[in-house]
Amino acid sequence: MFRLLHAKALIPIALLLLLGTSSSLPAADNFEADLIVYGGTSSGVIAAVQAKKMGKSVIVVGPDRHLGGLSSGGLGFTDTGNKGVIGGLSRDFYHRVWKAYQKPETWRWQKQSEYGNKGQGTPAIDGENRTMWIFEPHVAEQVFEDYVKEFQIPVHRDEWLDRAAGVKRAGSRITSITMLSGKTYTGKMFIDATYEGDLLAAAGVDYHVGREANSVYGEKWNGVQVGVLHHRHHFGAVKTPISPYVVPGDKTSGVLPRISTAPPGEYGAGDKRVQAYCYRYCATDHAENRIPFPKPEGYDPKQYELLVRVYEAGWRETFEKFDPIPNHKTDTNNHGPFSTDNIGMNYDYPEASYEQRQKILDEHCQYQQGWLYFVANDPRVPVEVREAMQKWGLPKDEFQDNGNWPHQIYVREARRMIGQFVMTENELTKKKPTPDSVGMGSYTIDSHNVQRYITPEGYVQNEGDIGVGISPYAIAYGSLLPKRGQCDNLVVTVCVSSSHIAFGSIRMEPVFMILGQSGATAAALAIDANQPVQNVAYSVLQKKLLEDGQVLEYATPAKQAAKGSIDLKTLSGVVVDDEDAQLTGDWQVSRASSKYVGDGYRHDGAAKDGKAAARFTAKLPEAGRYEVLLASPPNANRSSKVAVEVESAGGKKTVHVDQRKEPAEDAAFVSLGTYDFKADAPAVVTISNADSDGYVVIDAVQWVKR
Repeated sequence: MFRLLHAKALIPIALLLLLGTSSSLPAADNFEADLIVYGGTSSGVIAAVQAKKMGKSVIVVGPDRHLGGLSSGGLGFTDTGNKGVIGGLSRDFYHRVWKAYQKPETWRWQKQSEYGNKGQGTPAIDGENRTMWIFEPHVAEQVFEDYVKEFQIPVHRDEWLDRAAGVKRAGSRITSITMLSGKTYTGKMFIDATYEGDLLAAAGVDYHVGREANSVYGEKWNGVQVGVLHHRHHFGAVKTPISPYVVPGDKTSGVLPRISTAPPGEYGAGDKRVQAYCYRYCATDHAENRIPFPKPEGYDPKQYELLVRVYEAGWRETFEKFDPIPNHKTDTNNHGPFSTDNIGMNYDYPEASYEQRQKILDEHCQYQQGWLYFVANDPRVPVEVREAMQKWGLPKDEFQDNGNWPHQIYVREARRMIGQFVMTENELTKKKPTPDSVGMGSYTIDSHNVQRYITPEGYVQNEGDIGVGISPYAIAYGSLLPKRGQCDNLVVTVCVSSSHIAFGSIRMEPVFMILGQSGATAAALAIDANQPVQNVAYSVLQKKLLEDGQVLEYATPAKQAAKGSIDLKTLSGVVVDDEDAQLTGDWQVSRASSKYVGDGYRHDGAAKDGKAAARFTAKLPEAGRYEVLLASPPNANRSSKVAVEVESAGGKKTVHVDQRKEPAEDAAFVSLGTYDFKADAPAVVTISNADSDGYVVIDAVQWVKR
């Protein structure tokens, strides 16, 4: 199994310290700059560039040997959301990627004309805006290296913060940070740009690990989400339930590997579990550049017994997330109930020692490489899947100093600061205003699975995978800052102050670069004014950010407004949006239709399996007779017989709706009839995909007094 590069330098130093031979280390080196950036991630590099553009001296120091973090570590099929909110240096990064692919020599294994140009929402190569959102790892890394060379930024690689005693403070200010190597970095301001939040924790700043209970911030999608199945990364996506036991159905035979026997927890409750990590490995099917997937050291086919059962149940979606990037390569992500996400094996990672983290990373590497080898070689894998996987392998020209395997694991979340302002789903969904915008996000609120457990019925299930569609939202300046008095000269640009579920959207690489630029701008202004970063006047910060191309608010383009998104506030009566419905089964967010209520609608993927249902519940202001109406954007691919159950004072009545048919007079809603309702009983409408013959769509339900 390939070991990650950072272990090679770390372990000998750590052992020397443990043996009490620190006197044999080289004499400590001292370095000084206006701004010290800890972490060579995409956010860290962009922060350093912005500091230099504002005339400040800066040093980037951290464990990374490769710059760019996940942006150069395999995530080339960029999770962008609405690209209109990506400005400043973040957009400049994607412009520089575009420039790299204008060179014929960049297209080594494929003609540009042959590339499919598939991106997320826009073409991968956006010639109109001179940006490129889909790219190979080595191309991204070169862009980051070009940044530090162009702006003459010193980068100190393979340097590990002494987390126990390396942060020196004078009152509420950090004066210096010291590495395990003995090197010390003195600065006026500091930025934590790591995925783990090691500097903020060592500085004594408040933080949280795991999921908060929904009650903490008044959220819906945080905490344990038992029974909520939003994507197809769960066992409900398999045609038949799967037993977790070695002998199917026999509890006494023991439990298969990678299934927890612990109770999953109560719905909405907080826990210390962390959403799953994986490597966004790069694959290629170009024979000249392909290395067969290796058999990792310690390979154990028993670890993948559950995958065999998934295949036996008829699941065939192995290659759904082999997303194409240039030169016959992929950015490959988790997909399905038992895939490359190593569910439940990362809980200790955020606060583990460096040595413990390395063991966790090694285990993740072994699991994921073993998964690939298993699918490509084990005779129990369906032959058509096995043969298809054998056409893929690792590219010879990526990650060449790490066995062609990514140097960066996808740390989807670790620590999250509890700072001056905490971003929650309420700010992302516009239920609460966001003060002092320093950038915007727009990607779906997205958490990967957190645990794999045994249901009360005795079957295996995953929990924690959430996908909630949103529109562009502002990110508060206070979410980058420790609370007043905790640390006056630290800015956090990755592990920002947010709830677990809000971080599910914020955690995208373009956003980390946006926040890196904004955080460095604030740090530079604080240096100029000789004041705590918490005291920087927002009006001054806002002016500078806008001058430098940051997008702080989003005005819907005219062509989007023309599509006819309907504001809930303009509708009469009582309206419940799909965002507030109780969902079971797999519902996917969409905005493809010409008219919808709120920020989008959902569909069941034409599953036709009877497993998807949406329950809309309203409390009506008074008893009486109400017309009940359903919004569901029509299309020829919809089901012609959607079962809709209306629960009123008169009992339950099922109405069948033809969602292929346009509503009368271009209306957004179709009537389900008029019913009597009591004031002391909830009004309920439940939509199911049972016996459907196409896509089932849910958007909103309206009750209007008649």
